[in-house]
This record gives sequence, C-alpha cells and structure tokens, in this order.
Amino acid sequence: MKIGYFADGPWSHEAINLISNCRDFEIVFIVPRFDTQDPILKEWAENFNIPFLPHKNVNSQEFLDKIEKYDADILVSMSFNQILKKTIINFPRLGFINCHAGALPFYRGRNPLNWVLINGESRFGITVHYVDEGIDTGDIIEQRFYPISIKDTYGSLLDQAVSQCAVVLYAALEKIKNGTVDATVQSEIHPIGTYFGMRKIGDEFVDFSWSSDRLHNFIRAITSPGPCARFFLSGQQYGIIASSIIDNAPKYISTIGEVVGKGENGIDVKTGDSSLRIEKIFEVNDDGEGNEFVPSFRIGARLSGERF
Repeated sequence: MKIGYFADGPWSHEAINLISNCRDFEIVFIVPRFDTQDPILKEWAENFNIPFLPHKNVNSQEFLDKIEKYDADILVSMSFNQILKKTIINFPRLGFINCHAGALPFYRGRNPLNWVLINGESRFGITVHYVDEGIDTGDIIEQRFYPISIKDTYGSLLDQAVSQCAVVLYAALEKIKNGTVDATVQSEIHPIGTYFGMRKIGDEFVDFSWSSDRLHNFIRAITSPGPCARFFLSGQQYGIIASSIIDNAPKYISTIGEVVGKGENGIDVKTGDSSLRIEKIFEVNDDGEGNEFVPSFRIGARLSGERF
C-alpha cells in the first residue's frame, strides 16, 4: 500500500520508523510543515531516496498535479498543520487519515493532552480517523485508551502519546490494507462531543480561587515542556514546576493565595477550598527563566495570578 506522509515532529518520527519496517507499506513521498520543514524527516527522506515535498498550499491544483505521479493509495497526517479541503481529502482512493491524541468525539481541536489533564480525566485516548472538512470530525478507524495517574504530567503523557500514536496509526493502516475497517461515526458515541482551542500566551496564569484539585491539574497540565503555570509575588513573576495535593487538608474560608504553611518540601498556599503544596518554582525575568528551587516564602505572603 503506497502512502503519502504529511507530517512533523517526534510523533511522525516514531510512526515513520514503524511503518517503514513493514513490507506491505511504502512511503512514496513526505510533505513536511512548510514553516518548519522538519530536518529529521528531511534527512530520513534523503537517506531512503524518498521525495521531500514542502508546499505552502497542499490544496492547490499545482500540488495535486505534483503528487499524482506517485499514485499514493492513502494519505496520512501526523501532526501536519494545514487545513485540508475536499479536493485533497478525496484525492487518494483509500482516503486521507489523521492520528489525533484525543478520544474523539471528545477533545477535538488543539492541545488535547493539556486539556485532558486540566479536566482531571482518568484516561486519555488516541484516535485514528478519516479526514473530512470538519475539525477532527471524521469517522473513527482505530481508538485506544491509556490510564492517567495523579502523578502524570504533560511531559509524561506526551512521551506516552508520541510512541503510542505510532502504534495506533500502524494498526489503522493494517485494517485499511486488509479491508477490515469497521468505521464508527462519531455522533454514535456522542451527538455533540467537545472542542478545545489552541492555548495562547496569558493562559498560563493561575487563579488561586480554584479548588486545590483544579489548580493541581492545571499546574501539571502545562508543566515542562509546556510554559508552566505562572503567578506573581511582589511584582516578580514565577513559574510553577511541580505541586502536590495535601492529604486531609481542611476546607475553610480564608485569604485566597496566601501562604499558610512552609517546610522542606515547599509552601502551602490557600486555594478556593483548601490548600495546595507548591514544591518547585523558578523566577521569570526579562532575560529568561532562572534555575528551579523549592519556595520558602514567608507565611502570610500573598501570591496572585495578576501583577499588582
């Protein structure tokens, strides 16, 4: 089965290695993101003498004319960033498929691994689906689920998703090759589903009026390699690397964001319902991020998601 590969980043590196080891699959060309043109994919293409075809608009007739000669049976998207239109979606005889690190029809859109942690989910999904003209709305070919523990962070989920996306994509390609696809219409799972937009600069600031659980989930959802949750103290901005839930922390009304305890493992900060331990932070300055350290601010110091 001849494959046209539209891809970028570590997700695509894992998958291309797995696909290329199967004699039944042949990658006949690679299309990188036009703005970054992944150098690892380019090197891979050069080593295996596979056409590397960056293009500003893959929906254009010029591009379709260019790839027609390769006679790809199926087109695959793995972290590709152009919006695909009907002309290219319907171009190959077996369709255009995409691998998405979310349990469709839930967690459509951008940054699903961040959002699944922010929402306190106990599992995340990886879905391979047919591409249509909607956003992550095509019929599902293969979907698998993976548990999330309270200790998982964005980094640990990302590591797992990068490797498992390759596995799920390979399984979907096997089904397509063997003619055993029993596709699921997403509305059969839920008539509406959910959608999440791309996270932007400014979204990283915390709100200490949130519950401890919500605040902890937010912190671990955008920690490294994300931007990390941010707060201010006396005009200085800090990033939060790690936090933890305090067992049996009492629930009470008090000043939100106030340091109410401190010790070798960090500071305890009053939240909307109880308190949360902040274990590691770093200073954010005009020249970048400082070294991480265990905070030891005085009891009574007031942290805020806004600069005063």
